[in-house]
Amino acid sequence: MSQINDGTLVSTRIRLARNLEGYPFPSHLKDEKQAKEIIRLVSSGLNRLDDFKLYYMDGISDWEANFLKENHLISPALIERKRYGAALINEDHSVSVMINEEDHLREQCIIKGLQLGRAYDKISEIDSKIGRSIKFAYDEQLGYLTACPTNLGTGLRASVMLFLPALTINGSMREVVRSISRLGLTVRGMYGEGSEAEGYMYQVSNEVTLGVSEEEILSQVDEVARKVRSLENAERDRLKRGQSRLAVKDKCMRAYGVITNCVVLSSGELASLASDVKLGACLGYIPISDVSAVDDLIVAMQPYNINRAAGRTLSAGERDVYRAEYVSSRIKKLAGVK
Repeated sequence: MSQINDGTLVSTRIRLARNLEGYPFPSHLKDEKQAKEIIRLVSSGLNRLDDFKLYYMDGISDWEANFLKENHLISPALIERKRYGAALINEDHSVSVMINEEDHLREQCIIKGLQLGRAYDKISEIDSKIGRSIKFAYDEQLGYLTACPTNLGTGLRASVMLFLPALTINGSMREVVRSISRLGLTVRGMYGEGSEAEGYMYQVSNEVTLGVSEEEILSQVDEVARKVRSLENAERDRLKRGQSRLAVKDKCMRAYGVITNCVVLSSGELASLASDVKLGACLGYIPISDVSAVDDLIVAMQPYNINRAAGRTLSAGERDVYRAEYVSSRIKKLAGVK
């Protein structure tokens, strides 16, 4: 499963759900001493593998917790479990291990592009390291035991984030989603279950974890992601040749004009405008070769990321001004405009 450097295939995420034998699931974990013991056991099993930093949810500020959430390193559910939750995050932020969320462990690796094999190998190494000193809850027939029955078996969720503007614009996404669902996979918005597709971003992942191997899951998600990419590229060609080509180009160029000249820019406006700029780059209208940098920009300009970059807590209005100035400068630089 080789990496494809394509604006369509944004990122890969591998997540493993695990629970410790002899401890109640987090939803029934009422003993704070037990919760801290689980955190200690997990962190001691990782401290020799990589440069991980331990974050206790009750030991960090709301500001820092939301910063980690914006960067997809922890979930809103973990933030809500302040007394019992923690996270181990490595130095380059590619791996995070949430402790005492829905399960005792939610181990995840996020890598740019389509790299399911590489991401799985990386998180599997972490999982093996933890498993050497901790006994996971496991059943010979059911596999890894998890809080939610849909995670039984391998406990593996393999996800690919895709940028699908052409399929969205031409109204084909409904049928694409139906086709993917018939294969036993699911399609969600950018922020996972229950979220809407924002900025033409969709997350494709497996639904079945029981009765299939890790290799089968990875292979199926990889195959579907590549097929959807082919469909998207075919639709982009039609957009460039079809009757709506001038309207599409105008939409992209207007977005570029606004995003590089506005004085105030909200996070919602950024997601919409940046997505059209990225589409313009993919169609060859805007001279940006590194389209993944546009994805990074959207994350970097979320409220708590901006506060961190500014070194202080800004008001909503101040953030919008900061965002407009920074994004304008960055997009111009990516496009080679001095």
